[in-house]
Amino acid sequence: MLSGPYASMILADLGAETIKVEPLAGEGTRRLLATDPKHSLDGMGAYFLTLNRNKKSIAIDLKNDRGRKLFHELVGVSDIVISNFTPGVPERLGFDYASLSAVNPRIIACTVTGFGASGPGHRRPAFDQVAQATGGGMSITGPDREHPVRAGIPIGDLGGGMFGVMGVLAALYERERSGRGQEVDISMLDGQISMLNYMATMHFLSGENPWPIGNSHFVHVPYNTFACADGFIVIAVITDNFWQNLKQVLDCAELDVPEYDTQPGRWRDRELINRRLNELLSRDTCANWLRRLEEKRIPCAPVNSFEQALSDPQVLHRNMVVELKHPSGGRTRGPGNPVKLSRTQGETFTAAPTLGQHTDEVLRGCLGMETDTIQRLRDAGVIG
Repeated sequence: MLSGPYASMILADLGAETIKVEPLAGEGTRRLLATDPKHSLDGMGAYFLTLNRNKKSIAIDLKNDRGRKLFHELVGVSDIVISNFTPGVPERLGFDYASLSAVNPRIIACTVTGFGASGPGHRRPAFDQVAQATGGGMSITGPDREHPVRAGIPIGDLGGGMFGVMGVLAALYERERSGRGQEVDISMLDGQISMLNYMATMHFLSGENPWPIGNSHFVHVPYNTFACADGFIVIAVITDNFWQNLKQVLDCAELDVPEYDTQPGRWRDRELINRRLNELLSRDTCANWLRRLEEKRIPCAPVNSFEQALSDPQVLHRNMVVELKHPSGGRTRGPGNPVKLSRTQGETFTAAPTLGQHTDEVLRGCLGMETDTIQRLRDAGVIG
C-alpha cells in the first residue's frame, strides 16, 4: 500500500516518466480517506494525492488475456516495473521477473514485499507494523521494555520504498555495462534489520538485548527531551566541550562539579542531571532557551509539531513544502522532494491522476495505437 507507491513517487519526482497501472475499478488506496472531509480534496484522499503526484494512470484488466498482452507490450518499451503485492500475485498475473524478462531482457523488475522472494517465511502477509515488530526496532522504542512502541512514521513501509529506489538505480547503472536487466528483490524486514546497524553489532559483541530508554542515549548525558515552560526541546551533549558550554548557559552550581566534566561522571549521575535540567528549563520558554543554547553552539532543537515543522524557514527554503494539485484544479500542500541535484534541479509536481486519465495518451504515445483500436479494447472491457 505504501512501499511501492513511495518508491515510484521518488523516481517520478526525480523525472522518471511513471505510469501507474490500475485495475478497472481503481487500486484500493484511491478510496482511502477519499470521503473524509478533513483529509481529502475533491474526493481524493491525502494518501493518494501525495503518493501519486507526477504519475500517469492507465487502467488495464490484468486478469484478462488481452489485458496481460497489452501490459507486456508496455513492458517492451519500458525500463522498470515496480510491484508491491503479496508473493504469488505477480506470477498469477504475469508480471513476475521471469515473465517480464522474456518480453524485455533489459527490464528491471523491483518487487517490494514484507519478507522477500524466498525463505521459510516469505509468503507471510505484512504491513508496516508487522515489519517494525519483526525487525526488532519496536523492542527498543518507547519508555521501557513493558511498553514497546512503533515509530510514529511508517518506517517499515517507507524503508522498503527507499531501498527499492536504491536497488533500481544500482540495477540501471549495472545495465549500462551488461546490457541486461535483473530482478530487485526488496524485503521490508531486510530494510528494518539493515537499519539496526551498529546496534546489531553491539548485540553480537555483548550477547545482550538492548531495551527502550525513551529519548535518552545509552552513552551521552545529557542527551534527551526536556520540558520548557511552553513545550519541549532536545539537547544533545555528545562531547565534554558541549557540557562546558551548557554549564555556562545554565549557571547552576549543583551541576558545576568536576565529576561531571567527563562522560563517565555524567553517566553515573544521569538521573540527577536530567531531573535538574527539567527543573531549570521549565522556568522559561523554548524560544529563549534555544536562543541561548544556539549562541553557545550546543546541539539542540525544538520538538516541533507538524505545523511548526512544515513552516520552518529552513524547510521552506529547501522547497520541502510544495503545492499538490487535483485534476479538478483544487490545491493543497504536501512534502517536497528531498533529493536536490546541482545541475538537473528543476522540480515539478503534477496532479495525482484520476483513474485511467492517461490510458489513451499512453497507448498512443508508447505503443502507437490508433483511436479505433483503443476504443475496441475499451468496449471489450480490457481497458478503462
